Amino acid sequence: MKNYPRVGKRQGQPAFRIPSSFKNNVHKVVRQIPKGQVLTYKEVAYRAGSPRAYRAVGNILNKNYDPNIPCHRVVRSDGKSGGYNRGSDKKKEILESEKAI
Repeated sequence: MKNYPRVGKRQGQPAFRIPSSFKNNVHKVVRQIPKGQVLTYKEVAYRAGSPRAYRAVGNILNKNYDPNIPCHRVVRSDGKSGGYNRGSDKKKEILESEKAI
């Protein structure tokens, strides 16, 4: 185990660690987004059980390379496409082919 600095009263756990149950909930929600539709990061966080963890949703999806989890269907609240681990242009191209935008 890595030697992480002391965080509060516990030692050995990083302060930014995302619980795997939340990660699994995010993947479950994103798998259920139908083709041609999108959700925002905030909506995914709410449906996954942590309404204020929309930045964590972005971090989780940025590390996703599983083709069964359509993370390209998650967009920003202002309507812009947002980031994508294969490139923003690729995300926009996929969304246009699915007629989601």
